Amino acid sequence: MSDKDFIEDIVSKKSEDYFKDIKEEVGTTKYIIKAQITASGIVERPDVVGAIFGQTEGLLSDDLDLRELQKTGRIGRIRVNINSKNGKSTGEIIVPSSLDKVETAILAASLETIDRVGPCNARIDVTTIEDVRKSKRNYVIDRAKIILTTMVDEITPESSELTDEVKESVRMGEIKSFGEDQLPAGPNVDESDAIIVVEGRADVLNLLKYGIKNTIAVEGTSVSKTIGVISHEKTVTAFVDGDRGGELILRELFQIAEIDYIARAPMGKEVEDLTKKEIIKALRNKIPAEQWIVENLDKPRSEDHKPQVKSEEREPQQKPIEPIQPKKPYSDLDRFGEIIEKLPGTLDAYLLDADGKIKHKVSVRDLVDAMRYTEDYEAVVFDGVVTQRLVDIAGEKGVKFLVGVKTGNITKKPVNLKLLSFKEKGSETESAGV
Repeated sequence: MSDKDFIEDIVSKKSEDYFKDIKEEVGTTKYIIKAQITASGIVERPDVVGAIFGQTEGLLSDDLDLRELQKTGRIGRIRVNINSKNGKSTGEIIVPSSLDKVETAILAASLETIDRVGPCNARIDVTTIEDVRKSKRNYVIDRAKIILTTMVDEITPESSELTDEVKESVRMGEIKSFGEDQLPAGPNVDESDAIIVVEGRADVLNLLKYGIKNTIAVEGTSVSKTIGVISHEKTVTAFVDGDRGGELILRELFQIAEIDYIARAPMGKEVEDLTKKEIIKALRNKIPAEQWIVENLDKPRSEDHKPQVKSEEREPQQKPIEPIQPKKPYSDLDRFGEIIEKLPGTLDAYLLDADGKIKHKVSVRDLVDAMRYTEDYEAVVFDGVVTQRLVDIAGEKGVKFLVGVKTGNITKKPVNLKLLSFKEKGSETESAGV
């Protein structure tokens, strides 16, 4: 069987079994709570939002619980603009509310009970509660004056404006709910072999606006099991904001789901605010998930290896034990020396039988499926990071050797499985891990 036929065979074994449903969220903002925050240390937007939800939980009645209010659309998205300078952080908190005047005032007062953000002492002071309807009335008056003076020019809209309005209405109607958790999703999530996972409903709407219909939102940092299930059946690209919140979403996704590619909004921007050009550029510049793990999640492990390097520098003073310590790792890696020599930079993976012969060669992005649907192989050698997911599959298949560039954070390992890692050092290939 050729490599191409092998991959097609893997794809054919995947199935689709998901439910369709329609869900609408309706909300009308009446008031906007504005507050100032001061913290005695450096904090960021996710830290402030987390403190607001965490420290107000259970403070008021169930009817005024922030999480429930946001789920029902009676409280909008909490926005935080914060800056850090000289070891202190200051900023503004904006909370849209569709509650009545009294309930909004009670909710605003509850914000002032927050005294810590993360490890830092903090203080929140409500500065104003703005009546949005009054602002709208003022706008109506001012706008009416302009229309009266320019009625002939304003009375007939351009045909392009009518077209855009109709298209926007259709796109709003296309968004649906997906799976048991009723996640916001585009109309093509069921049919498409590849999907884009974004953070929230607003992100799905923005991508729909530009004709991208195979999106689904995780709706918060707690990734639902629906995302985990669908990620096993489709090629998944995680498209997240270019901030700390986006990185937290990615870390959570890697624990719950199988992610193939990573795309990120420009630094400091959110997916829901991107233009069509920025969206297309971000998706074109997506990187394999394994590469993101190497560049981000594997950094602490790389630092842990530094003492080993220093120890190697002192090896000339310990010549009597030098031949004994590296003997076994080097002999294990030598079994795969020919493959390892040509592997770096190729993003290829090899499945070898008991005789060391190549059974299949695939791309690293297809390695999980290749291991899962292949039988009777003894070793896997690939240009990537050894992750817990690969270790679990190798254990199920009875694999004896799992060889990669580096070893990630492995919490459990089968007794009969050997984990090896390598890195280039001049022309020499050496053991760098387990």
